[in-house]
Amino acid sequence: MANGKDVETQEEKDDAARKAARAEAEKKADATNAERKGKGTRIAVGSTRGKGSQVITWEAFDRSKPETLPIDLEEFITLSKTDKTNPEPALVNYLIEGYNSLAETAASDPVAEFVDQSWPDEIQTRFKVTVKGYAGMTGVSIEDAVTLMRPGIVAKVAADKLAAEKELVTK
Repeated sequence: MANGKDVETQEEKDDAARKAARAEAEKKADATNAERKGKGTRIAVGSTRGKGSQVITWEAFDRSKPETLPIDLEEFITLSKTDKTNPEPALVNYLIEGYNSLAETAASDPVAEFVDQSWPDEIQTRFKVTVKGYAGMTGVSIEDAVTLMRPGIVAKVAADKLAAEKELVTK
């Protein structure tokens, strides 16, 4: 405190400036995106990595809006403005980047190895969240939480599958 007043540090000023810049960028992106109709990319907002991060914007497909996404390769090439005369190099690059990103996401999930990929997506997601939450709240390991919960999930999925099969037979 200087002269009885709180003194804002340079770090706090920088943080406030970054937050204001991000809010302004998000406001502009929202306005631009609101004008865009139909399929295509939208403006995304993020930050560069590192201590002195800067606000950045880029074109991206918005997975939260399925109606804006391409449904086939030809449409992707058009919407992503990929060179139509020789699209293969760019498409292979996109595939490699996407594959690597998905593989990194899966590898960094401590519960992923315990999830049966045949489970419905909602059950997979809820299982992961529940295991992580339980382990965090109780202080047990992920493995112990899985050992406790997985048998019930396996039984539930099997029962749901059997019920669905019986329903199909009776129709």
